[in-house]
Amino acid sequence: MTGIWPRAPRRFWHVGPMARSIRDLSLAFSVLSGPDGKDGFSSGYFQKNLPDRPLRIGWMTGPGFGPVDPEVTDVVKSAALALKALGHTVEPVEIPALEKDFALEVFNRIHVMEMKAAFRQATAGRSEHELYKMAKTMLSLPDTSMQDYLNAEQAAERLRDGFAEYFSQYDVLLTHVLPIPAYKHGEEHFVINGETVDATYLQGATVPLNITGLPGISMRFGTSREGLPINVQIAGSWHAESTILHVASLLESTGTVSDLHPAV
Repeated sequence: MTGIWPRAPRRFWHVGPMARSIRDLSLAFSVLSGPDGKDGFSSGYFQKNLPDRPLRIGWMTGPGFGPVDPEVTDVVKSAALALKALGHTVEPVEIPALEKDFALEVFNRIHVMEMKAAFRQATAGRSEHELYKMAKTMLSLPDTSMQDYLNAEQAAERLRDGFAEYFSQYDVLLTHVLPIPAYKHGEEHFVINGETVDATYLQGATVPLNITGLPGISMRFGTSREGLPINVQIAGSWHAESTILHVASLLESTGTVSDLHPAV
């Protein structure tokens, strides 16, 4: 399955698995994009034309995202090499801003204060056993202090600045989606490269896009030794949805997993 994280000023909105092909995803995006006349945060501007030259593409699985399974890194690297073979400029990169401010921690400090009230309202009158784990966790967390909230907002600005600097030199950022292959439902802790982390760390590469409002696409490009899917993430600069859709279509055409679908 393939998904897109559309750019949105409201930093926590994203769309999950949506389509079985990039063509279908592009069609869905053409319907979803643009203002609807009801949301003052929406924008009618999107990049329409691709750069008239080979694309400049950087790829990374860290540092700045937390631990990553080597098998996942190999899949991201293979996607990078596939794009390089098509004539694009591709190289490993680092984004220092992701190392200075760990996006997951920034997200959590902001997320608590921006979402907790809505969780309280949505779960009012519900018994404990009716609540989903995320709601229980959110409601159990202490409020972020005003100083910590302001610090987190400033960190979010530094992350946006860091990505702005990156995209002044590159058209696309290629990363992993999850730091491990697909995992069993209900697991809460994982050992990745010898480091034990909880399930929140699985968002390490996607949360930076949530915070900064960058558009991104998730698509399968590999398979683990156990036969489980491994996805890559294609991120672009603000308003550059057409570029990442184009890169995703290139990867789909060169990959070996585009015809693999869940059993019906």
